Amino acid sequence: QVQLVESGGGLVQAGGSLRLSCAASGSTFSIMGWYRQAPGKQRELVAHISSGGRTNYADSVKGRFTISRDNAKNTVDLQMNSLKPEDTAVYYCKVEQGLRNYWGQGTQVTVSS
Repeated sequence: QVQLVESGGGLVQAGGSLRLSCAASGSTFSIMGWYRQAPGKQRELVAHISSGGRTNYADSVKGRFTISRDNAKNTVDLQMNSLKPEDTAVYYCKVEQGLRNYWGQGTQVTVSS
């Protein structure tokens, strides 16, 4: 059973920074990433990273967010800089193993103006 433990959410002023971390139990994962869901909106991809280090970002976060992973520790981090009020959402860690996807419980990020 894969378990994901997320940490690092919180309240920050616009322009500030937060770092989200996700630790996954189990063996290696092909893709590790972060999604977010704002109130009344669909869940959307923020960024993901392959086991080889290939990254993909949503246009709205390019240049502000950086995703990284540690394959030995099965962790994926999201460094979020220059945060905006529109980044406010619940952020979810997601990992892929074969055809299976696993989701974390989510961590709230609130950016005040």
